[in-house]
Formats: sequence, structure tokens, C-alpha cells
Amino acid sequence: MHRLTLAQIARGLAAKDFSSVELSEALLARIEALDPQLNSFISVTAEQARAQAAAADARRAAGENGTLLGAPIAHKDLFCTKDVLTTCASKILHNFKAPYDATVVEKLAAAGAVSLGKLNMDEFAMGSANESSHFGAVKNPWDLTRVPGGSSGGSAAAVAAGLIPAATGTDTGGSIRQPAALTNLTGLKPTYGRVSRWGMIAYASSLDQGGPIARTAEDCALLLGAMAGFDTKDSTCVDAPVDDYLAALNQPLAGLRIGLPKEYFGAGLDARIAEAVLAVVEELKKLGATVKDISLPNMQHAIPAYYVIAPAEASSNLSRFDGVRFGYRCENPVNLEDLYKRSRGEGFGAEVKRRIMVGTYALSAGYYDAYYLKAQKIRRLIKNDFVQAFGEVDVILGPTTPNPAWKLGEKSADPVSAYLEDIYTITANLAGIPGLSMPAGFVDGLPVGVQLLAPYFQEARLLNVAHQYQQVSDWHTRTPAGF
Repeated sequence: MHRLTLAQIARGLAAKDFSSVELSEALLARIEALDPQLNSFISVTAEQARAQAAAADARRAAGENGTLLGAPIAHKDLFCTKDVLTTCASKILHNFKAPYDATVVEKLAAAGAVSLGKLNMDEFAMGSANESSHFGAVKNPWDLTRVPGGSSGGSAAAVAAGLIPAATGTDTGGSIRQPAALTNLTGLKPTYGRVSRWGMIAYASSLDQGGPIARTAEDCALLLGAMAGFDTKDSTCVDAPVDDYLAALNQPLAGLRIGLPKEYFGAGLDARIAEAVLAVVEELKKLGATVKDISLPNMQHAIPAYYVIAPAEASSNLSRFDGVRFGYRCENPVNLEDLYKRSRGEGFGAEVKRRIMVGTYALSAGYYDAYYLKAQKIRRLIKNDFVQAFGEVDVILGPTTPNPAWKLGEKSADPVSAYLEDIYTITANLAGIPGLSMPAGFVDGLPVGVQLLAPYFQEARLLNVAHQYQQVSDWHTRTPAGF
């Protein structure tokens, strides 16, 4: 059962081939047996899952037949879950149990999804390798000596290893798409504001966006349909109708205009990944798409702009973790200043401290105009590049990452080299547009992905293109040995 997709699970549950309780028990047993190799879960909520599965079976017995009713999933550990640990993979929140559910958690629970637990991640979603977690690094099931990507590395590893069929993730600069590419999955970052951020512990509020990570585009469509929608509790959530993502999957690609940015294929890109990307292009052309060379001239400024804006917002958002109201508190503080300093100094990890310091510096008097304001101007130029490009093409296609998964610890001493792995993904967050990564082949036995970008609120188009490609390819069906 662990190889079933969400769509197959929905059909199996509807046909009474198995129950949600049986499926959940089988996956809980796999998690217990296999996750010690991966470290993908922070918390396993077995009793809660059993209760949710039994309730889902009862709802089906009463005549309900929702596509997610009884389907097992798990949540990245920055979505607040009532009375369950929500740690953001940080010592500073190691004992925090949220008093409420995030909107995404609430929506998926209402759809009948069964949550098996909370997934490991980079601390406060800051990282590209899932090595900064207070609970230890996550391993890539394709090669246990390599990273699964980050920050949603626990989500990716658990799905790729068949511990769960799908998971929630968040994407601030590529944190759904990059781990999806490195573990042979499909991952979608929706348009900013398409999915509520209420109850999603913030890293960079103008960039963060929740989304699904699964094996197929069809499964991502199923999850996104339940996750998306207006939320009055989130002032950045857009009040716009939610598309029928499933209905759009089977639209033909005849006439689809694909843009290939010349900036994506320069120095730094592994030539074998470039070949995989161009092979995907050829398949899409056979399905009726046309291809045009385009330019995104301000892409070269994306990483410096992102690593000013995101840390600046992080320094503000993380100021709430002070040892006073919740989370970790140092022992025997001598005064309030000592409480603040030692609680934060002992509670935050090295990468989080690095970004808080950079962000605080960028926002300080005398440097705000030189760094933060300039970065925001570059952000607008990047957005304008996309607006112009989408006047000529329907989707933009390119590599998700410049390299396959790297060895654990390989980039730990050089944070900038890890930041460069996000070169193709962060522009979508800066502009707020949707992006999707899908499996595109293997390099030295390691998965690589292709990224698709589309105009605002065109998630259905991305899912359609990915689904059509997955009907003529089998990369997404490959699974790691031993799992």
C-alpha cells in the first residue's frame, strides 16, 4: 500500500479495497521501521491518526466519498497543530504545543485527511539542505549520505521513501521545489496569497507560501484543491475563486508557448541537468507545445536581493521568541536583558543567528536605504521581467536546481555555496508567481527536476503541463532502493 498515490488511495477507499485504519496502520509501521534511517519525522501522532482514520471510515460508511477522506498525510513542523508539538525544528520551540490549528491543517482535516505526524525541516525554514534542524539532519532516501534538500526536506524524504503518500511544505525561496527535485517528487509553490499563512510560523512573511509535495501532479492538484482559498484570518490571503485543478489536468497542450530563459543555461548548471531539461522540452513539443527563447535579465541580482529581504523579515518575525511567553527559557536569568540574550543565544541555531544578524544589519539606521530599499527595488525589476516574459509565453521552463543532491556536510562551512543552489527558484518567491518542480531524470543515480513557472494564479496550468508530461514519462514512478 505504501506505493499508492493519493489518487489511487481515493479510488481504493471508495471501492472498499482497504480502510483508512488499515492504510494508516501500515504506514505507521513503515515509519517506525524505516524512519530511523531518514530522520524525516519530528513527531509521530499515532493515536491521533488512528482516531482520525476511524472517523474517516465512519464518514465513508455513512455515504461520504471525498477524495481526501481517509488519506494519510503529514505536516511540515511549522504548521501549528492543536495540542501537538510545533517546533519549527528549533530548540527554542522544542516544547511548544499550539493551542489552535493552522488554516491549512484545519482545511485538510475537514477534508478528512489523516495526519500521521509532523515532519523535520531546516530550523525556522532557513536552509537548503535540512541540516540546520535542532533534531538532526534528514537523509535523502536515494542516497543516505546526501541531503534531501530544504527546508521541506523531511516532507520530501518521507514521501520519497513511501512513509506517506503526500505532505505539506512551505516555500520561501524554493523550499518545496528544491527538495522535490532532489528526491524525485512533484512539488508546487502556489501564487503568494493563494494558500492561507495563518498558523504557519513565519520566516519571511512576504515570501512564505504553503503548498503540496507528492509523487504526481495529480496528487498535488488533490491537495491544493483542499488547501487553497480565502481566509479572513490572513490579511495577505487573496479573495479569489479556487480553480478545479483536477478538471484542468487533461487539457491538451496544443498551442502551449514555453519560454526558455537564456540565463538558466549559463555557467554553474551541471551539463547533464541541462540535457535532462532539454529532453523534457522535446517531449512537450511532441505534445503540441512550441518553444521560444526569452530573457530574464535581472535574475543575476536575485540571490543578493533575496538574502537581504528574507533575513530582514526574519529578524523582525523572530523577535517574538524571547523566552518570556512560550518556548525555551534559559535557566536562572539575572535580569530581563540576560533572559533575552541567553534564551535566544541558547535557543537558536547557527544558521538562524546568521540570518537574524544579517537582517538586523540591513534594517539598521544608515544601511536601510543602501541594502533593504535597494533589494526591494530589484525585486520589482524581477517581477517586471516575468510580467514582460508572460506577455510572450504561457509558461517558463528550466532546471529546478543547478546540481543534484550534495553530500551531507559538504556545504556546511560555506553557506554561500548552499545559497547558490536556490538560484533558479527564488525569483518566483520574489515575484510572487507560482512554480512547480517535477521529476525529469537522473544524474549518477540521483534525481533531478525541471521547474515550470506561470503567471499569477495559473497553478492549474502548471499542474496540467506536469500531468501531461507524466503521462508520457515514468521518472515519477521510480523509487529508491530499500524503501
